[in-house]
Amino acid sequence: MSENGQSPSDGAQHPGSGDGPAKRPPGGGFLMGRIFGVPVYVAPSWFLVAALITWVFGGQLDRVLPELGNLRYLVSLFFAVAFYASVLVHELAHTVAALRFDLPVRRIQLQFFGGVSEIEKESETPGREFVLAFVGPLLSLVLSGVFWLGMQAVDPGTVPGVLLAGLMISNLIVAAFNLLPGLPLDGGRMLRAVVWKITGKPMTGTVAAAWTGRALAIAVLIGLPLLSYAGGVSDGSEGSTGFDSLTDALLAAILAAIIWTGAGNSLRMARLREHLPELQARTLTRRAVPVASDTPLSEALRRANEAGARALVVVDGAGDPTAVVREAAIVGVPEHRRPWVAVSGLAQDIKPGMKVSAELAGEDLLDTLRATPATEYLVVEPTGEIYGVLSTADVERAFLAAMARQPS
Repeated sequence: MSENGQSPSDGAQHPGSGDGPAKRPPGGGFLMGRIFGVPVYVAPSWFLVAALITWVFGGQLDRVLPELGNLRYLVSLFFAVAFYASVLVHELAHTVAALRFDLPVRRIQLQFFGGVSEIEKESETPGREFVLAFVGPLLSLVLSGVFWLGMQAVDPGTVPGVLLAGLMISNLIVAAFNLLPGLPLDGGRMLRAVVWKITGKPMTGTVAAAWTGRALAIAVLIGLPLLSYAGGVSDGSEGSTGFDSLTDALLAAILAAIIWTGAGNSLRMARLREHLPELQARTLTRRAVPVASDTPLSEALRRANEAGARALVVVDGAGDPTAVVREAAIVGVPEHRRPWVAVSGLAQDIKPGMKVSAELAGEDLLDTLRATPATEYLVVEPTGEIYGVLSTADVERAFLAAMARQPS
C-alpha cells in the first residue's frame, strides 16, 4: 500500500540526518540509505512481514517444487526482499514526481503493509495531484509486465519461473489495491484530484475521497472474509476453511483499520490546513522592548511592564538586535537576584534563520521555524524594524488549538 503523508506538523528535520544505517530515529525505523537525496527507512514491522511472507511462500513452494526441501525458505526470503524492492520502486515513482513538482519529500518508509512516501506539501493543482498519485500504481503495473516477460524466457517449473510468477502477481495486486478509490490509497488521491478539478475546491475532493475510503474499509472488513469463506466452501476444503477464514478475517480487520485510520487522518489534516492561515507571525508575536546587554534583568522587566511588552531583545550601541532573552531563563532567576543579573547572561544570540518576517503565516511560517529550530525568534517588519519576539511555545499552542477544532 502506498500513502503520501503531508502533515504540516511533521518534524523539523529529515529523520536520521547524519545517522548511520544502524541508528533508528523515533518512528522512522532503520535508515538503509538515501535515493535522490531522500532517506529510505525500513520499519521494524517489515521484518515481521518478511518472516510471514517467507513462511507462507515457503509452504507454496513445498507444493510446487517439493525437491527444494528446506532450501525453499531461502528462496522465499529472496522473494520477500524482491517484493519489497518492488514496493520501493513504487514509492520512488511518487518521490521522483514530487521532486519534479518541487514538493519536498521527507522520507520513504517500508513498513507492515507496503510503503509510504512522506511528501511535506500539497500539490498546487489537481492535475499534479492526479499525476503524483497515479505514477505509483502505473510503475507497479509496468513491473508486473516486466516480470511477465521474464516468465516467457524461463521454465515455469523452475525456481526462477516461480519467483517471476510470484512477483508478477504481487505487483499486479499492489497496483490494483492502490487504485481503489479511497484515501489513503493512491486511487483515493486520484479521486480527490478529479473532484477537486470538477468543484474547484480541494477540500471537497478530500472529503469525498476520505469518506469513500471509510466505505472501502467497511467493504474490506466484511467482504474479504465472505469471499474467503465462499471460496473455501466451493473448493470443498472444509478441513482448512475454518482456519483460513479466521486468518482472512484478521487480515481484513488489519487492512480495514489501516484504511479507516488513514482516511480519517487525511480528512483531519485537510481541515487543519484550512485553519493554518490563522497561524500568523504578527498575531502570535509578543511585543518586545530593546535593552542593552548590561541592563539588569529587574530593570529590563520593569521597562517591559511599562510598555505592555512580554519579551526582551538585546541590542548593540547602534540599536541593532543581537540576541533574544529566553523566557525559560527569566523564569529560572529568583526575583531577589534579578537586580544583579544582566540580560546578556539569559540571551540567545540571533543566528541566521532566527529572524523572521511579521508577514509570515500558515505553512510558510511553520517551514521557516522548522528550518532553524529555536525557542524564540526575532520578528521584524518588512522595513527591518523590530516588531517583537515569537515564542515556539505560542506557535505550538495555536497549532494544537487548531487541531482541537478538527472533527474526526
